[in-house]
Amino acid sequence: MTLSRRGVLAVGGAIGALAATAAGPGTAAAAGRGPGAGHGRVRTGFDRLAAGGYRMLAGEKVGIVTNPTGITSDVRHIVDVMHPDDRVNLTAVFGPEHGFRGTAQAGGSEGRYDDPATGLPVYDTYLKSGQALAGIFTASGVDTVVFDIQDAGARFYTYIWTLYDCMEAAALAGKRFVVLDRPNPVTGRAALGPVLDRAFASFVGRREISQAHGMTVAELALLFNSEFLADRPVELDVVKMSGWRRGDFFDATGLPWVPPSPNMPTPDTALVYSGTCLFEGTLLSEGRGTTRPFELLGAEGVDHRWAAAANALDLPGVALREAYFTPTFSKFQGKTVGGVQVHVQDREVFDPVRTGIALLVTAKRTWSGFGWRPDNAIDRLSGNTRVRTMIDAGADTDEVVGAWQADLAAFRKMRREYLLYR
Repeated sequence: MTLSRRGVLAVGGAIGALAATAAGPGTAAAAGRGPGAGHGRVRTGFDRLAAGGYRMLAGEKVGIVTNPTGITSDVRHIVDVMHPDDRVNLTAVFGPEHGFRGTAQAGGSEGRYDDPATGLPVYDTYLKSGQALAGIFTASGVDTVVFDIQDAGARFYTYIWTLYDCMEAAALAGKRFVVLDRPNPVTGRAALGPVLDRAFASFVGRREISQAHGMTVAELALLFNSEFLADRPVELDVVKMSGWRRGDFFDATGLPWVPPSPNMPTPDTALVYSGTCLFEGTLLSEGRGTTRPFELLGAEGVDHRWAAAANALDLPGVALREAYFTPTFSKFQGKTVGGVQVHVQDREVFDPVRTGIALLVTAKRTWSGFGWRPDNAIDRLSGNTRVRTMIDAGADTDEVVGAWQADLAAFRKMRREYLLYR
């Protein structure tokens, strides 16, 4: 086994193209081009691992951190595929928020149980970290922890912090860690938004990355290991995708979409989520309890003036429609509220974070009931106090967005070293 300085595995044989991961992002192989590459031809990290007969896991007891998104291109769950295969010794499953099989709502998990389909022990990782999580890995008896979960591309989507916590815990427990890559559904072109101030670290943002990170989970794992876990890095291998390009939205991949959480029903949700999730930190509904979470936003007493004010800003690639809806749960459950629906018309130029800020600014200016959640959750979501305090002080969209540009430029520079695809 040969590791590059960034911990990317280079292997031969049936998945010999994995050698491109050590070559870096500047080569044709690293870009996923060549025979078989292109739109509709993306092979995930798991697809390539399985095609190689799981050789990189040979002779090891394997545990996997996954959820319903861990599927093959023909929508079989990877645990159900691996469990009966004699070429890999899968002995444990680790479930994140919402659970391994996805039975829990936001803020919940499935606990410890034996999976009825496979008989495998399922351990709960949700809200566990450090030595407590390391103890779970030790108790499971695995040699290697594998991670395969579909991300949504935003800092406050908790699966990337499950990744971070599991990497840290695996290092503490002396376990090897393998990340099987999947696409960033909103492309990997740009990092956007404020960079987390470590003073506001939480499970919706452990470390200093931007609000929309523009990276895949494998790229994030490499960055985490070198930048944030450098004092005690984990033995890390990643398995790249083939055929994915940084400019690809999810519908270009040819892969099936499984909602990674109950309120992320479609790739369209992910497209707006890194901006409109900020409304979780306000008194307005972020659309939970509707069929269009994070695309519908509103509250009692909001009327047509909000959509008009937002549209007057001429935000690129998006139109805001006056909308009325009745959430079935969460904020304003059973009540008819007014607000907006976010319609992305040109996703190539749409900036979700700028749009989210513009909607906060205009909501405050057009609705007398505007306010932040009393716990200042907005500070944890935005990763700083500036978004809240500047909007309260009457700053406009350009002023708020301008306040994070220096930090964002520094993150973009750091991020470049860990990009595996062109």
